[in-house]
Amino acid sequence: MKGAYTVAHVRAAEDALLARLPDGALMARASFALAVECTRMLGNVYGSRVVLLVGAGNNGGDALYAGAELARRGAQVTALLLLFKRGVADAEGRVRGDLLDELVAHAVRDEDAVRTRAARLGVDLDAPHVLVVVADEGPLRQRASSWAMSHAAAQAGLATSRDRRLVFLLPGTDAGSAARVISRGLGRILDRPVTAGAAGPITSATAVGTGYRDATRALAALTALGRTGEGASTAELGFVGLLLGEGRDVDGYLADTIGPVLDYDQRRGTALVATLEAYFGSGGSLSRAAEVLHVHVNTVTQRLERVTNLLGPDWQKPERALEVQLALRLHRLR
Repeated sequence: MKGAYTVAHVRAAEDALLARLPDGALMARASFALAVECTRMLGNVYGSRVVLLVGAGNNGGDALYAGAELARRGAQVTALLLLFKRGVADAEGRVRGDLLDELVAHAVRDEDAVRTRAARLGVDLDAPHVLVVVADEGPLRQRASSWAMSHAAAQAGLATSRDRRLVFLLPGTDAGSAARVISRGLGRILDRPVTAGAAGPITSATAVGTGYRDATRALAALTALGRTGEGASTAELGFVGLLLGEGRDVDGYLADTIGPVLDYDQRRGTALVATLEAYFGSGGSLSRAAEVLHVHVNTVTQRLERVTNLLGPDWQKPERALEVQLALRLHRLR
C-alpha cells in the first residue's frame, strides 16, 4: 500500500526548509530530482522529445528548471505555458474584490448599477448574505488571500483584503456557521488558529458597510474574550459583542466585579457562580433558583449570604446587579 502526504504536510515541510535555505535552493533540488526521474523513465535522453506543461505556481518553476537540465543532456524540450487561465482567474478575483471594497466603504452611488455588476459575477445582492471578517496577518498572507478568493467564488460570494483583514460576503442567513467554516478552513491552510467574526444576514447593497462594522466588532469581542481560533456572529454574542467591540479589558472587569466569587469557587469547589446565574435567571426568586439547581431553598440562601460576604451588601442593588449580571455573562462566554 502506497502512502500519501496531505497538502498541509507538504506545505509545512516546504515552509520549514524555505526558512533556512538560500533563495531558489529548494526549487533547484526539486527540479534536479524531477530531471533524474525523467532520465530514468526515458532511458536515452539524447534526442528525446519532452513537452513541459508549465503552470503559474512553484511546480511550474520546477518543470522549467528540470526541462533546462534535460535540454543540457540533449533532449528536445518544448514548454507550453498554461498561464492564461490563471491570469483570467486573478483578474476576476481583483474585480470581485474591488466590488466588495466599494460596498464595504459605502461607496455605492447607483444601487442598480452595483446590482448589475454583481450579477455579472454570479452574485445576487437581493438574496440574504452574511459578512465574515478575519485578521489578515502573519507570514502567509498571500496564501490566506488566495484561499479566501477561491472560497468566496465557489459559493457565489465576494472576498477582499482591507484594513489588514480578510472580508467575505457570502450568500446565506447563518452568519455564525459561515464564520466557523472559514475559521476551520483557513486554520488548516495556515496551520494556526484563525478567529472569525460575522454579522448578518443583510439583504441590500447599502447594508454591506454596516455589516462589515458589526462583523469587525464581533471579531474584536472574540479576541477580548480570549476565544482565539473560534468563529461567532454578533447575534450569538448578543449585547456582549456590542460592549466589547472596541477591545475592553475583560479580565480586569471580571476581577473587579465578581473576582472574589470566582476565586472562592476555584479554591473551595463551590457553586456560587452557578447560584448567582440561577438567581438572576429566576428573577430573584429563591424557590425557582432552588428548583433550577436541584437544591433546598435554604442552600440557595446560604450561598447568597456567602456572596454578600464576598462582594459586599450592595450587590443586589439595581446598578450593581446589572454589572454582576454582565460579568456573569462574560464569564460564561469565555
